[in-house]
Amino acid sequence: MEVLEATAGTPWMAWGAVGLAGVVAIIVYYAVFSVPAEQQGKRAVELGGGSLGREQVADNYKEYANFFEKPKEIEKTDNVPKLVDTFYNLVTDIYEWGWGQSFHFSPDVSGKSHREATRLHEVKVAELLKLKPDMKVLDAGCGVGGPMRAIAAHSGSHVVGITINDYQVARARSHNKKAGLDQQCEVVCGDFLHMPFPDNSFDAAYSIEATCHAPTLSEVYAEIYRVLKPGQLYVTYEWVTTPKYRADCKEHVEIIHGIEIGNALPGLRSHTQIEDVAKEVGFEVLQNLDLALPPASPWWKRLKMGRIAWYRNHLVIAFLTFLGIAPQGVVDVHEMLFKTAAFLTQGGETGIFTPMHLLLLRKPAASE
Repeated sequence: MEVLEATAGTPWMAWGAVGLAGVVAIIVYYAVFSVPAEQQGKRAVELGGGSLGREQVADNYKEYANFFEKPKEIEKTDNVPKLVDTFYNLVTDIYEWGWGQSFHFSPDVSGKSHREATRLHEVKVAELLKLKPDMKVLDAGCGVGGPMRAIAAHSGSHVVGITINDYQVARARSHNKKAGLDQQCEVVCGDFLHMPFPDNSFDAAYSIEATCHAPTLSEVYAEIYRVLKPGQLYVTYEWVTTPKYRADCKEHVEIIHGIEIGNALPGLRSHTQIEDVAKEVGFEVLQNLDLALPPASPWWKRLKMGRIAWYRNHLVIAFLTFLGIAPQGVVDVHEMLFKTAAFLTQGGETGIFTPMHLLLLRKPAASE
């Protein structure tokens, strides 16, 4: 009787509750079931923590954040592989849900969708490497395999990907099978600093925004050099600071540090460092250019356009966490990625950062 009287006395509360529930239901419906075609196969209700147990997500997020709150921790290079593995356990589901199966940027192309622009950016790798159906190709840092599948389908070559995160291995294998490319695309769990492949075993190699996670760039370049056959090519898209970056500018330093925290980076390199390291390892540098420079359209445009979607998705994730469908900690991870998107956008707008500095490298032939 008391409940009925309270409800009757404040009808706006009852209607407000119904209205709020309706709004949330509509938002959840559109966020979960109105996913773009290229992102289908990963629904909001599957958001989790990768290989982590549901009860581990929040604690692992706190542990991840502590790496950057204690500078000495991130300076210990032995800790970096675990940091990167933890990061991808935390973000893989969110990336797939909100971004698709290719965890990288690409220049915006007039008249092309984001999916089409992404594929053009990936196919460029196949063309630079001059891939053919009989070639065995290494994807160093393959993630869930979006680029791998695009490159394999375009070239007909056999692609072997390696990622440190076992959850991504499972996701990539599942996607490969669904795409009918499981006989052409192979995925291995391992550290690209210590790859389980023989010397001189690949006809070509590439990395798409992956080697930025290496604690020491020379180590990963040397390992790729080792497994690549003499005379063959390696293409990498690198995350670097540009000539516009000034280490004495507080704003620049804050932007770069924000990018590092939100992407599990032990420290961004400069555009000059990557070529020097490649040469020190033994590579011949055939091309060295920033694909983000004009006439390329801004790569960060997609991030700015996604702000409304982020607010919508954040409400959905919070609601799913409240219901116990998504584990505790996912909201914090999503918020971190939103802040990271703002830093990335600032990096692009100021011109001090690029995620697509191209190096085309060649391992000298044995006779040279």
